[in-house]
Amino acid sequence: MSSPINADTLLELVKNRRTYYPLSKELPISNERVQEIVKTALQHVPSSFNSQSNRVVVLFGAEHEKLWDFTTEVLKTIVPAESWESTGGRMAMFKAAAGSVLFYEDEAVVKGMQEKFAIYADNFPIWAHHSVAMLQHTVWMALEAEGLGANLQHYNPLADAKIAEEWKIPATWKLTAQLVFGGKTGPAGDKTFVPVEDIFKAYGA
Repeated sequence: MSSPINADTLLELVKNRRTYYPLSKELPISNERVQEIVKTALQHVPSSFNSQSNRVVVLFGAEHEKLWDFTTEVLKTIVPAESWESTGGRMAMFKAAAGSVLFYEDEAVVKGMQEKFAIYADNFPIWAHHSVAMLQHTVWMALEAEGLGANLQHYNPLADAKIAEEWKIPATWKLTAQLVFGGKTGPAGDKTFVPVEDIFKAYGA
């Protein structure tokens, strides 16, 4: 019989999730397991009115490397030459990882909900952002729980058009973030916290 799951189980995952740079191509789990994790999270993370506006593309190996080649090409056109060494190093670091999870929102779904429930129209884009953020965190925690390292990037919309062309992304899908994942090559950096008494209030307890 498996051990009972309680809040401490989840909170331990929350505490253990960290940002790891750099990453290797050696994964402690199979590509199939990564896909299983992402698909399960995609199906079960909540969304407003069960609108299910989240979409995901997972890139492994050479396909993942293309993503960061495309991003590098665009950045070279806008980053000053004297600043390129640092930027180029970051691109090479991301490319050296094992894969990337691309998180999208389907704007057609959001628009449909706005039309169907006009009284909440202004809120649906915000609620869609909430849902994709929960998905990003859930996938990140789950990959961490399997021994992977990851870091979340936001290089959209720099290479969005090229990405959409390469992987046949529907026009209504809007890219929101890229989770780079791979094998851990060292410890995560130090994590600091603001005093909890400055950010938390409770009444009636």
